[in-house]
Amino acid sequence: METGAEPVIYRSPLPAVAVPERTVPEHVLERARHNDKLALVDAVTGESLTYAELARQVETTAKGLVRNGIRPGDTVAIVSLNRPRYAVGLHAVLAAGATVALINPMLTPPEIARLKELANVTKTLDLDDLPASDADSLPPGNPAGTAVVLFSSGTTGLTKAVGLSHRALVANLEQHRPGWRIDETDVLAANLPFFHVYGFTIILNSGLLGGATLVTMPRSDAGTYLRRLEEHRVTRAFLVPPLAAAIADHAEPVPELGLKLVLCGAAPLDDTVRREAERTLQAPVRQGYGLTEAGGTHQTFDDDVESDPMSVGVLCPGTEARIVEPGTTTDAAEGEMLIRGPQVMDGYLGDERATREAFVDGWLRTGDLVRVHNGRFHVVDRIKEMIKYKGYQVAPAELEAVLRRHPAVRDAAVIGAPDRVNGEIPKAFVVTQGDVTADELMGFVAAEVAPYKKIRKVEFVREIPRSVSGKILRRLLKDPSQ
Repeated sequence: METGAEPVIYRSPLPAVAVPERTVPEHVLERARHNDKLALVDAVTGESLTYAELARQVETTAKGLVRNGIRPGDTVAIVSLNRPRYAVGLHAVLAAGATVALINPMLTPPEIARLKELANVTKTLDLDDLPASDADSLPPGNPAGTAVVLFSSGTTGLTKAVGLSHRALVANLEQHRPGWRIDETDVLAANLPFFHVYGFTIILNSGLLGGATLVTMPRSDAGTYLRRLEEHRVTRAFLVPPLAAAIADHAEPVPELGLKLVLCGAAPLDDTVRREAERTLQAPVRQGYGLTEAGGTHQTFDDDVESDPMSVGVLCPGTEARIVEPGTTTDAAEGEMLIRGPQVMDGYLGDERATREAFVDGWLRTGDLVRVHNGRFHVVDRIKEMIKYKGYQVAPAELEAVLRRHPAVRDAAVIGAPDRVNGEIPKAFVVTQGDVTADELMGFVAAEVAPYKKIRKVEFVREIPRSVSGKILRRLLKDPSQ
């Protein structure tokens, strides 16, 4: 951290990394061609690829795409759940010089069509019918070109198409390597979707770059997930808070697992849930932080798991951060985090206004309320989701964590409900797993928090709407008609 008359700038404890001038497939698959080690295997179907098979199929599929008319400047969509062949299609599109748009297949046809329009998709790739050719040549790689289009989660507004260059993605992969030393001895649980930045960078491409084996698996209950970890001798697992909570609540005996480290991301994790999940998983559960617009920006290093488990760790090498009063550039002890680094996006496709609003003086606005303690970052909540009660700022995540500690609560979400007198009041939406009344829950929370933070309304619901990464979709709670 630098202080003084100049703005306070936080930096990583590790030196900046060199960023190779390569495309993503050139970088990730550099050593794959003559490697017969298992690269990917599906936990359900048994579909598998060695590194050599992966490299060969990427090349022939890329040449097949070129033969079919795909050129630099085109955007090809992949609409699929995780499977080994996903890696083939993804890297083949990039090797052909095109941009790949990764889309959630669980969306409705109109939603998928909207995302394709946002990303200017020219073709959709069928992973069960990949083209192949040995005769065509591939265009030279362009590290500055847009490699992938990912989509912001739309938790508080309309979904945006995020363009990330080869250079930004390669930089982010290199930024993670000093802290997470993934190697050929590792087996990664690839249960989080590859169409999300978490699955795309932190799991798929970091795993392949390190030479690990990735086990693709669909969403499942906690018991099935734990069994797959044991069957495949997974060494690194990746969670989002709902899965962490399900694992924490798992009551059946768990066999001995071989996990080194478990990473949880996408939203703040309650400490009680974290500790209980650790007991079940028999390994440290730590948090990371990132965003679609900048990949992973914070991490807990392999050698640093004993420190401050409720933080999201320290900045990745080459990443800088500021903490400012929201909407300003004035330094603050707790405020909005701004990010700067080589992994940051090119911008939002087709939305120059949103791109301009996302940056201030070259810094990316994260929209997250953050504080720093002993060099480690703590995410408080999303700024737009803070509840403004009588001028006080109330963090929904804090109230949700308290609610989930009640034995009759399975899940909970809190929003600011409009109130004529107070501006907004904290309102809870609760999924129960036992008998409890609204008054009991409001009293339970009131005993744990300051008076201005108290829950003022409770609504019982069957489920809490969440994105694929586990984030609460508060906009749907505020306006169910969306």
